[in-house]
Amino acid sequence: MKHIMARKKKRIMSKYVIGIDFGTLSGRSVLINVENGNEIATDVLDYPHGVIDSELPGGIKLGVDWALQHPDDYILVLKKTIPAILSMSGVKADDVIGVGIDFTACTVLPVKRDGSPLCKISEFSKEPNAWIKLWKHHAAQPEANKLNEIAEKQGQKFLRRYGGKISSEWMVPKIWQTFNEAPCVYQAADRFIEAADWVIWQLTGVERRNTCTAGYKAIWHKHDGYPDKDFFASLNPALRDLVSSKLSTDLYPVGTKAGEISAAAAKLTGLKEGTAVAVANVDAHVSVPAVGITGPGKMLMIMGTSTCHMVLGENEKTVPGMCGVVEDGIIEGYFGYEAGQSCVGDHFQWFVEKATPPEYFNEAKKRGLDIHQIFTEKAEQLKPGESGLLALDWWNGNRSVLVDVDLTGMILGMTLSTKPEEIYLALIESTAYGTRMIIDTFHENGVPVNELYAAGGIAEKNPFIMQLYADITNREIRISGSPQAPALGSAMFGAVAASSERGGYDNIVDAARVMGKVKDIVYKPSPDKVKIYNSLYKEYKILHDYFGRGDNDVMKRLKKIKKEVK
Repeated sequence: MKHIMARKKKRIMSKYVIGIDFGTLSGRSVLINVENGNEIATDVLDYPHGVIDSELPGGIKLGVDWALQHPDDYILVLKKTIPAILSMSGVKADDVIGVGIDFTACTVLPVKRDGSPLCKISEFSKEPNAWIKLWKHHAAQPEANKLNEIAEKQGQKFLRRYGGKISSEWMVPKIWQTFNEAPCVYQAADRFIEAADWVIWQLTGVERRNTCTAGYKAIWHKHDGYPDKDFFASLNPALRDLVSSKLSTDLYPVGTKAGEISAAAAKLTGLKEGTAVAVANVDAHVSVPAVGITGPGKMLMIMGTSTCHMVLGENEKTVPGMCGVVEDGIIEGYFGYEAGQSCVGDHFQWFVEKATPPEYFNEAKKRGLDIHQIFTEKAEQLKPGESGLLALDWWNGNRSVLVDVDLTGMILGMTLSTKPEEIYLALIESTAYGTRMIIDTFHENGVPVNELYAAGGIAEKNPFIMQLYADITNREIRISGSPQAPALGSAMFGAVAASSERGGYDNIVDAARVMGKVKDIVYKPSPDKVKIYNSLYKEYKILHDYFGRGDNDVMKRLKKIKKEVK
């Protein structure tokens, strides 16, 4: 009886936090025990509208490289998944001390002063630029190209903090596209805001923008702020007051409290009014402390549909092709560096959906296996270099280190005897070569990368791919202890927002010591395979530079013709 009473007492004393991870195709909420970082319950909701890339819900056709989303999907994640994890766990809302969220970025929407999305207002519902532009919306590339050209001519120092180029995925090109194509939307919008910050607004009732997305995605700097008005005026005189009229200089560092669950949000989610809510974060960045990384030299790869590469440094360095470096952007006291690949899991899925013979699906069905498991089995039987194939991993453009969405994919070396699994393996290898290119670029420019960590669906589910990455990068790889690293990281920041006073932590480093985790497994490079892959990587670099650095712009010429005839 005493034992039972003790267990009951411990359960009553336990406190919990919720991390909400808004991904590209779905949102998930995870309930985490503050005392040990253990996952208690999780629930996932696939966005009903998914990625809107061909036509709006009303039937309006979209152009090339558009990628939009619907704000109702985000609200539905809050409404459905939070009550679900509370119900399935039996945890009471009174015992949830904090909430944190992360988001794909830059994902941006125009809203009215009260936070109402313009796309939900009837007069703008048929205008594509009024909708949420997802991170992989690349239709603002002309604006990005022009912005980079102007900034380079002016000698704008912010360019070096983004590897020499601002991406079309970032906020200013997306806003500028709206201004150019739909001035009525630009004028009607009282705010352009990251979806991450918008969701925090829905939870707390107050607008609280985070320094992470501002720093990495909106050309903001801790000491310099945004570029000055003259720069924005050089894009277009009407954009001179963009920051003061459409953005905000009122920014909050990651690790701080954004506010508390409002009465409306409490009714929506089942959480207790007054529960602490952390400032929003980016999915990749928030994952770093989730694997226990709180210092330099350790790179985290968040591997899913795309891959983000995060590493901490002690000094601000200029690294060609990096997505950004932000002081305190990931962990306070360090410079957080970001790079990435725009197409990884999407890469493999494309091949499965578009180029797989029926007999492979038949085998998968007969054996009760996923089609990717069939391909993995067959690829495991191949030796490095055996296929004679080499691919470039640019099926969705190149984010790092070339920062060019107009680049496209390529496979070299195919013959009439080439097998599907050989192509599948070549595509996997190409993404690993792309990661090595990123690692080498950081390492050669004064940002050491001595250890690799991995999180996300691929790291969790596919040992073969992780071993291949270890062989190609010639580095040991450790795997996140949680299959939901972004949600765990967000929950950890929720615990920091609550503070030790409410049963949480006073800083993210303290939280990471207790709640961050990795698995016992370590993928170690195989010397024999490393030798072969070193030779193949040299060939990859030749193709990478030939097609990616201007020697032969055939990919861009083909894409131009495609747009002209479509």
